[in-house]
Amino acid sequence: MAFDYDYFVIGAGSGGVRSARIAAQHGARVAIAEERYFGGTCVNVGCVPKKLLAYASHFGEDFSDAAGFGWTVGETSHDWSRLIANKDAEIDRLNGIYQRLLEGAGVTIYEARAVLEGAHTIRVGDETVTADKILVATGGWPNLPDEPGVKEHAITSNEIFHLDKMPKRVVIAGGGYIAVEFASILNGLGADVCLLYRGELFLRGFDYDVRSTVAEEMAKHGVDLRFHTIISRVSKSHDCLIVELSDGSMVEVDAVLMAIGRTPNTAGLGLERAGVKLAENGAIIVDDDYRTSAENIYALGDVIDRVPLTPVAIAEGHALADTLFGGFDDRSVDYRNIATAVFCRPEIGTVGLNEDEARRKHVAVDIYRTSFRPMKHTLSGRDARSLMKLVVDRESQRVVGCHVVGDDAAEMVQSVAVAINCGATKRDFDRTIGIHPTSAEELVTMRQKAPEPDLEEAAE
Repeated sequence: MAFDYDYFVIGAGSGGVRSARIAAQHGARVAIAEERYFGGTCVNVGCVPKKLLAYASHFGEDFSDAAGFGWTVGETSHDWSRLIANKDAEIDRLNGIYQRLLEGAGVTIYEARAVLEGAHTIRVGDETVTADKILVATGGWPNLPDEPGVKEHAITSNEIFHLDKMPKRVVIAGGGYIAVEFASILNGLGADVCLLYRGELFLRGFDYDVRSTVAEEMAKHGVDLRFHTIISRVSKSHDCLIVELSDGSMVEVDAVLMAIGRTPNTAGLGLERAGVKLAENGAIIVDDDYRTSAENIYALGDVIDRVPLTPVAIAEGHALADTLFGGFDDRSVDYRNIATAVFCRPEIGTVGLNEDEARRKHVAVDIYRTSFRPMKHTLSGRDARSLMKLVVDRESQRVVGCHVVGDDAAEMVQSVAVAINCGATKRDFDRTIGIHPTSAEELVTMRQKAPEPDLEEAAE
């Protein structure tokens, strides 16, 4: 059978664009469909605009710190509308870059919704086309709970980037990347922020020392942290929102941001007609080669709910295109030791195993940990602490985890991730001469092991 395309990609986010472009460079006839915006969540309502807002949120603190270094800073104010306009201009620029990359590679672009009509047939807008192989890379979508008033009055990370004015009083529900980052961003820009999380401590899955340190530091910045607490009801009252909480208290705010997770974006794509099986949460089930239950249909990125990070989706998309069209027999993605960051205040950078994971996976581990006041704040006078932690497999002495909380944590950990992926040992770290004076030098000067935990006491 002759198909219109060798490869049809549904979704022009980071993973889909990379896969389409690489497949086209390998000589495949490729098309891609996108109903919203090029670059997907990351470029438009995720990593990129969030990092720009995070930069903006630091300046108020920087102005205050400057006095300790002899600077006199006059009256300052922040213009939310100007920030959003400048952010939008940068996003428009990036959208254009993504489109030009696809066009330059010879990819046919459909700016319309694509729906599967069968295993090889796609309805895109008012047109129907066929493809030998199909990739679904439609990402995820923010969740909204069913508590009364939430769907009517709350916003998600999709909408917060486009608000006409910054809310001065905000309740944020959630304990992951988005919730913690926006709590810091809005707090840094001057808002009163109340962060709710249903569990004992937010950032589940991160090292406990990291979680507790960030909680302490965010509280110093004035973020109202309320754990074991969720929203019971949201109602409108004149020009504000009334948020009723599970502990019986009420909070009056200008906005409610729900950041309680994301669901794979698979609804209405016609996947059942094509024979594609889904998990209970709507994620597309794939094998190690990203193949779905339909032999010619593949999926990757957030829609498979494996590792929902932009660089992972890009790596998956590249690997799949190389495998399908580039003649590579063993092109795969290594999911071990993926570095990640949370751009809150203070910043988090982490790679490898946390302490609890390491203790479960290894017979014994050595922990090296230091907490200190950064040199910058000896003159700024700010009460701020940084944390650095290495997790070491005792038998092999390989460093299996690195966790940093503090300024430029992500920049530090990116380099450490290379060392960990190369199998560096604690001795390799020890014999590396540090750069002085920096916070990063602490990573190569820690010599004292942390005491072993009292397992009986921990069990109690």
